[in-house]
Amino acid sequence: MSTIDSLPPLRDVINTHELRAKKSLGQNFLLDLNLTAKIARQAGDLTECDVLEIGPGPGGLTRGLLAEGARRVLAVEKDARCLPALAEIEAAYPGKLDVINADALELDPSDRLSAPIRVVANLPYNVGTELLVRWLTPKEWPPFWQSLTLMFQKEVAERIVAKPGSKAYGRLAILAQWRADARIAMTLPPEAFTPAPKIHSAVVHLTRRDTPLYPADGAVLSRVVASAFNQRRKMLRASLKGVAPNIEDRLIAAGIKPTERAEQVSLEQFCALAREVARG
Repeated sequence: MSTIDSLPPLRDVINTHELRAKKSLGQNFLLDLNLTAKIARQAGDLTECDVLEIGPGPGGLTRGLLAEGARRVLAVEKDARCLPALAEIEAAYPGKLDVINADALELDPSDRLSAPIRVVANLPYNVGTELLVRWLTPKEWPPFWQSLTLMFQKEVAERIVAKPGSKAYGRLAILAQWRADARIAMTLPPEAFTPAPKIHSAVVHLTRRDTPLYPADGAVLSRVVASAFNQRRKMLRASLKGVAPNIEDRLIAAGIKPTERAEQVSLEQFCALAREVARG
């Protein structure tokens, strides 16, 4: 199937509007509308949801979301060249799509959306991780979003779902799994994109937990985890010595051997250590 609606195929849209992907914007366009619809379906039933999309580009995923029945889509696009193509989609789905020409890193879209809200995006490679960390570390929890369905480089996706003992396990896994249920929903080869990147990509689906998996102060946990993994080859008694006095005693109280390294420590243990550090 070359199209999911009455609009032209994406390759024609790109040629018509002379949309060449810019490396400086982290752009890699996904042109197969079968795939964009499949990604949209990974987010679940969208008929009663507002959807936030970051970096729609020529609108392949946008069309998938609307074809799957999203109540409303708010698309944030930094590249003004893409606006005419997105305007065509807006005209084809009256009242269903709003497009904002802005940098997603400088915009708080939450007041423009109505709950329940899901975020679905083929994130630009150069801002994807930063946006995820922001969505996982708001000042108040639960956040504005119900779920995140996001495209990343496969290496980043594996870091999000990694378990203790693996090389991919680190700060991103702790942040994601503490406050959300995270899984890799699908993987995509380089040739699915234009231009084809040098790496595989993967879609990660995260469903928020209304309360974190284990009790801990978010700021303290972030500080402990950052210190531990910034020097991941060192034993914890060394990498964490600047975090709190008597760190060896606090590690032992949390059920962690001071001689262990960060990648050996579970999320539950890190939360226990954060509680010990927070005692002052």
